[in-house]
This record gives sequence, structure tokens and C-alpha cells, in this order.
Amino acid sequence: MFRMPINIGPTPRKVWVYLPDSYAYRKKKYDVLYMFDGHNIFYDQVATYGKSWGLKEYLDQTGIDLVVVGVDCNHKGDGRLSEYCPYKPEITHLEDLPQVPPLGRKTAKWFVEKLKPEIEKRYRVHSDRKHVGIAGSSMGGLMSEYMITAHNDVFSKAGCVSPSTHFCYSELSRLINETDFNPDTWIYIDQGSQEVHGKRLFIDAMDMMLHINHMYNEKGCHTYPHLTPGGHHCEADWERIVPVFIPYLYPHLFNR
Repeated sequence: MFRMPINIGPTPRKVWVYLPDSYAYRKKKYDVLYMFDGHNIFYDQVATYGKSWGLKEYLDQTGIDLVVVGVDCNHKGDGRLSEYCPYKPEITHLEDLPQVPPLGRKTAKWFVEKLKPEIEKRYRVHSDRKHVGIAGSSMGGLMSEYMITAHNDVFSKAGCVSPSTHFCYSELSRLINETDFNPDTWIYIDQGSQEVHGKRLFIDAMDMMLHINHMYNEKGCHTYPHLTPGGHHCEADWERIVPVFIPYLYPHLFNR
């Protein structure tokens, strides 16, 4: 873990880096996955609600050659919502959203122009998009949808876990329609069956997820839309889908 200055919100920001055991003796470059909410992905003791994704345990058990980089969010007030929202929040049929300054595009630019080059300088990771992914949950899932689209020349893989697409549904749809994607783009996107309450809201949320997935498909992207039975909007249930989306995005790491 190290700290790195960021041009939005509190700085410097913690950057968590997972290196596989093989990193010590294999002198090669590694696939890399950049993630939002770094404090929530590895260790329960630093996770916001006392439960992480358990990603370190999963990676230790599988032994795959993957470097994972997670960046802490802005913990002050609505700072996280602001930094992870690429467009002005919409008023949708799902809920009346808080109006926060949309700093998500600046956050994405920092990931691409500052964080990624710094990681490539410090560690033996690939820089070409074929080996580079982005992932996150909730607002981080929305940012992953945005970044695999707006920065498709940088990222070839995206794990969009329980994405808060409804914050920017119209603008994200427009962006996808206007984007020429590279043919080797892989996107995992999911929804837990218990994330919203009531049949109408569940149908609306699934319709939104499937529509975004269909738009990616129409643009030539490979996609994996996934419904998590009994899944809630929390780290404990996101831990359950780690063994689903990691092998989908990085299948070559499992076929050794």
C-alpha cells in the first residue's frame, strides 16, 4: 500500500496493491485489474461496513498471475458519490437522486493519466489494453461502465458489479451509442435479486441492466449479464460473485 496525490477531494489517497506469490520469482509482466473502493476489497478490518470482498483470499487460493490495484474513495460526506458520478445525476423512476457535483470524468482521467502510469513504473504490469481491466461495485460499477466506454482504448475488460446505472442512465446510453468499441472488449454486469424491494422496482432495475448489456452487445462487446439469486447491495454478496467475474474477464490466467 502507498499513498498518491489526487487532484479531486482529500489527498493523498491510499492505493492498495495485491501482488501474487509468483511475482517474487517470475520476471515477467502481469495482467492488472484496477478497482474502486480499494479499502473494501481485501481486508475486513478496514472495510467500511466491516466486511470486504475477500479478494485477497480468493486470489491466494487460485494462485492466478493477476495484480490488483484498488484506490480508496473519498470518505467525506457525499464525496464518494461526487467522485464516482460521471454526469449530473438524473431524477429517475427508481428514485430521486442527490444532486452532487459530477466529478467522475475527472476521476477517470486521474486513473488513466496518473494512477496507471505510476503503477506501471512501480510494478511489472502490462500497459496494453489486452491485459488491463477496471472494476467496481455500486457507484464504482457505474464508473466501470463509464470507463470501459469512454476509455476503451485503455481498458479491454470491465467488472460492473451492481452498478448504479440509474444515476446517469440517459448519458451513459448516449455515450455507448456514440462509441466505437474495440472488438476484444469483455464486460461483466450484474444485479442482485434483493437489491431493490418490490416487483415493479426489480423489473425496472433488471430492464435497465439488460438494456445496457444489449447496447454493449450491439456494439460488438462480449458481455456476461448475471442475476445473483438472493444478492443484496453489499460486500458480503459481492464476494460471492468474485469467482464468477474474475474467470470471465481473465480466462487465460486459469488455463495454464
